[in-house]
Amino acid sequence: MDEIAALAAVSKQTVYKHFADKERLFSEIVTQTVNDAADRVHTEVHSLAASTNLEHALRELARRQLRLVMQPRVLKLRRPVIAESTRFPELGRTFYEHGPARTIAALSSAFGQFAARGLLSFDDPQLAAAHFNWLIMSIPPNRAMLLGEDTAPKAKDLNHYADTGVHAFLSAYGTRF
Repeated sequence: MDEIAALAAVSKQTVYKHFADKERLFSEIVTQTVNDAADRVHTEVHSLAASTNLEHALRELARRQLRLVMQPRVLKLRRPVIAESTRFPELGRTFYEHGPARTIAALSSAFGQFAARGLLSFDDPQLAAAHFNWLIMSIPPNRAMLLGEDTAPKAKDLNHYADTGVHAFLSAYGTRF
């Protein structure tokens, strides 16, 4: 709380007036950080459906999404959320619902439009969207979380993960690949 007060240039008492305790403050930080990142991804996903080049559009989306998630401030926030999820399950739920679940829901909608145009084929758009999300989002964030890496990998490495994730997705669900 001292550090937050110093960063905000207010007294610790002022911080406590706005937030009852550390948990509420942390919850607000988590919610705001996840919403900031998710809002950008959500906007991009909604514009994805209008794309005429599915592979290119997915690759660019995956690259931007991965760079966003791999920002050190997001990684540093994710660790305590995971660590405290059994004590504060609402915090983990907030992170998941405002982040991955929201992205997957938007992807599901966009993928449904691609399927209607004959570019993707699946029985369950929600599952296809989850597969896409986790093909892109599994390796780099998990390496960072489990190995304690605080610096983002090089752009070329993130691009490689994104590109191969898109390729795997299109190999499974694409109709023209």
